[in-house]
Amino acid sequence: MSKEPGVQKMFDAIAGRYDLMNRVMTMGQDQKWRRFVVNMAGDPGDGLSLDLATGTGDIGALMTDIHPQAIVVGGDFSLNMLKEAKKRFSDKQIYWQACDANLLPFGDDTFESVTFGYLLRNVDDALKVLEEVRRVLKPGGKVVCLDTTPPAKNFFYPFVRFYFRFGIPVLGRLIANDEAAYAYLTGSTMDFYNAEQLARLFSDAGYVNVGYKKFMLGTIGIHWGEK
Repeated sequence: MSKEPGVQKMFDAIAGRYDLMNRVMTMGQDQKWRRFVVNMAGDPGDGLSLDLATGTGDIGALMTDIHPQAIVVGGDFSLNMLKEAKKRFSDKQIYWQACDANLLPFGDDTFESVTFGYLLRNVDDALKVLEEVRRVLKPGGKVVCLDTTPPAKNFFYPFVRFYFRFGIPVLGRLIANDEAAYAYLTGSTMDFYNAEQLARLFSDAGYVNVGYKKFMLGTIGIHWGEK
């Protein structure tokens, strides 16, 4: 049974408080990670850059700030998220597009770079999505992925697990009025690929020069690769 329709409905429901929740949940670190994503993607010049699972548009907006010549497309399957993105960044030249990461409405070899945050843990087949992203990338183009990663079982593991299991769902209830959504998001983190496994998946999808860096006590991973 596909989890994607339920995920789409969930993101539609929490769109209005999503940004505030991200700031609180990550202790304000999420903007730093997004800047790292844009820097790793490189300068697309006056070419096209796709921010997939754009949510409320932060990465796409950063791309236009850092590389103002770029033509930025922000894509998401949550229409409410796209509405929030349009509202937040109405002053920026970003082309918003409703789309499904499994079957992108773009031609082969279209984009200089593709970025996405918190996409792969919410799809049924991460390898299929990575292959579809590779299809729309130009040869030499870069993909950069920001996502959660299960914490390593070290000294910090019990504290991180407690925060994921209890802290984040409580914040979800207090801030976004949706404890269940954030309980799902933390559960999907613990069940997701670890950073090394996800790097291998990028290689399996055909990318080269694959690498990654971990943040926030090893609970956030940023992966990249080239076509």
